[in-house]
Amino acid sequence: MRLFRADVPARKSLMNTNNPNPQSPEVNGLITAIARNKEDGVLARFLGAQSWYIVADYLHPRKFERGHMLISQGAQDRKLYFLESGHLKVDVKTEAGFAQLAILGPGTVVGEGSFFSHLSRNASVLAYSECKIWELSPSDFDALSKKYPAVALSLAMALGAILAIRMLDVSRRISVT
Repeated sequence: MRLFRADVPARKSLMNTNNPNPQSPEVNGLITAIARNKEDGVLARFLGAQSWYIVADYLHPRKFERGHMLISQGAQDRKLYFLESGHLKVDVKTEAGFAQLAILGPGTVVGEGSFFSHLSRNASVLAYSECKIWELSPSDFDALSKKYPAVALSLAMALGAILAIRMLDVSRRISVT
């Protein structure tokens, strides 16, 4: 199956591409983390380094200590968080208590469900170690989509693919247990 990419001509490795945008050299760590993420690898398949340098102008880097609550279940915000370093723990509160859904490593994203659905957060996300994340707000995504629609579409397709993969994974875990 062929996946849509906004920067198809740029078939170089994500880690070996020079930054065409001198205003965002700090994003190199995120690009490297995305390229190295073998768990789902979706972000790298849909967006190459050239696109990430464009997206970087709309991202806001943040650092969090272990234990910081990045997302609270039930919250109404819709921000996306791209993980450059560290690990995030995803938990959901149920009637029986807390259930751990995942430990996420560098090169992935969290928050895609609420980003698309406009619904409250369905899980909590905690910094499991010291983390560096990149935040994208809905208004920043809107600005990106107006100036670079092909890049925004590629990002939306990647997020949709991640959401679908995670839903399939949850379905498999439920049917196995």
